[in-house]
Amino acid sequence: MDNTAKSRADQSPHWRATTSRLLLGYGVFFVIWGTVLLGSIYWETTQYLARRTDRDLTHQIDHLRHVDRAHLAAMLDDYIALEDTSYNAWGLFDAQGHWINGDIVRMPPELKIDDGPIRIEARDIIRQQALPSVDQLHLIAAHLDDGNVLALAHTTGVTAHVGSIIKHALWWGLSFTLVPGLLGGLILNIGPRRRIRQIKVATQAIVRGDLHKRLPISKRDDEVDRLATIVNDMLDQIERLMGEVKGVCDNIAHDLRTPLTRLRSQLYRVQQQMREDDPHQTLIERCVTDIDDVLGRFRALLRISELEDRRRREGFVAVDLGETLQHVHELYAPLAEDKQQVVELHIEPGLIAQADPDLLFEAISNLVANAIKFTPNGGTVAMSAVRVASDSARIEVADSGPGIPAEERHAIWQRFYRGEGSRETVGHGLGLSIVAAIAKLHDFELSIDGGEGGARIGMECAISP
Repeated sequence: MDNTAKSRADQSPHWRATTSRLLLGYGVFFVIWGTVLLGSIYWETTQYLARRTDRDLTHQIDHLRHVDRAHLAAMLDDYIALEDTSYNAWGLFDAQGHWINGDIVRMPPELKIDDGPIRIEARDIIRQQALPSVDQLHLIAAHLDDGNVLALAHTTGVTAHVGSIIKHALWWGLSFTLVPGLLGGLILNIGPRRRIRQIKVATQAIVRGDLHKRLPISKRDDEVDRLATIVNDMLDQIERLMGEVKGVCDNIAHDLRTPLTRLRSQLYRVQQQMREDDPHQTLIERCVTDIDDVLGRFRALLRISELEDRRRREGFVAVDLGETLQHVHELYAPLAEDKQQVVELHIEPGLIAQADPDLLFEAISNLVANAIKFTPNGGTVAMSAVRVASDSARIEVADSGPGIPAEERHAIWQRFYRGEGSRETVGHGLGLSIVAAIAKLHDFELSIDGGEGGARIGMECAISP
């Protein structure tokens, strides 16, 4: 897993969890359903109240239009006091529409006399002190027996009050549902996130090569446990198969190394007994060289197999990275001088890492030897160890050679891989594979950079703060 994937896994927000998304989905569904339900209730209620108000106005004005004029004023006052002075109003007009009495001071043009009620804005129709803060009215008008016109009005305040009650009910319902739901989601996420962290730790150990590690399983036997069981069974099979393959490869290397060594010894003895002018001398020498090459490959394969045993981590000690680079520089500087190359050394003091000193020396030596091999005469090889963070350092080997094409940078760590530019160079294609195995054993991060101007291979490792 690269650093970007690790960072994303570590910083994964709570809402990405399945429980949170289910609760969020339920919350959204409840909001939509509750809004539709209460909206329907509000619509039906307001329509019912509007129809009821219109029906009451029609009945009331039908009754009042035939009342004796001497008793009309008293009955209109009773109409006002019937519910509340802030709900009802009336107005009396002559046959030409001029105001005579009442809180309704003007009849709008759209109001048809002796017709059904209409809903209209209250502005400029009634006196503000009569019905303060009223926006709309149900208004009806009818002719009286004496030719005058009576207008009755009822406000929409009851409907608005009912709507306010329904809205409050909606908000309270959302509060009592969503707030506990969100808190419950956070609480329910604690357990799964803890298990994911445990699985992550186990998985990281497996990625580092510890195939004996298994995913943790709880006693709940839930979906995560069943998935972990499947993965553990798969790991068992992978470990068994890899063990068989590794065993076969190691056995082949061991079994072939003995007869090849014996064959080389016999050829060498024959070579020593031959005269210098013997025509078979060159052939025997070439055979010995080929056998040495095969034996070198077997030794490298067995070395990689040995490095994959993570029990070697038990022997890790505090190693000064600068001191290790200094030793490598002293060893390879004479070799570089033979090719008129310059080996530069840049060391930041105080970089202490937990490592196997011999393996770390071997890994850096392989990188430097590889850089010297591919750097042309008169070139430069640079070794450096610098701090990149409070708890990490970077060891880098850079050269001024042909560089490594971007499409080959991932493959060079594979066993026996040799790029197009290195097929004519002496080697087995296992040096960088050994470096990769050592880096994996130490949990170092390998990186490759550089193009035609040279290659830069780095190892980032944890150090003591």
